[in-house]
Amino acid sequence: MPRVCSFTGRRTSSGNTYTHRGKAKYLGGVGTKVTGKTRRRFRPNLRRVTAVVDGAVQRVTVSTKAMKMGLVVKPLKRKFVVRQMAEAQAQGQIEAQQAGTSES
Repeated sequence: MPRVCSFTGRRTSSGNTYTHRGKAKYLGGVGTKVTGKTRRRFRPNLRRVTAVVDGAVQRVTVSTKAMKMGLVVKPLKRKFVVRQMAEAQAQGQIEAQQAGTSES
């Protein structure tokens, strides 16, 4: 599984880490010198979250930056959804009954 955000496309990038020696000029030294340079990786802060994608609930890999920006829409809580579905069904049945009486 690649380390890539599903929303922003953030991925692992590479760079260098530098090793210095010497005393900085502003501290009274002659300046710092680079004594080593090694490759390193910058990894994005990714999380696996449950989100609504195209109307379906899926588990996706998302960067925390995308979460803070509000790109991730979390699904509703289970109890709340069940209650809403029951209310919608009750209203649907009532509306169906009213529609049936108005037609005849």
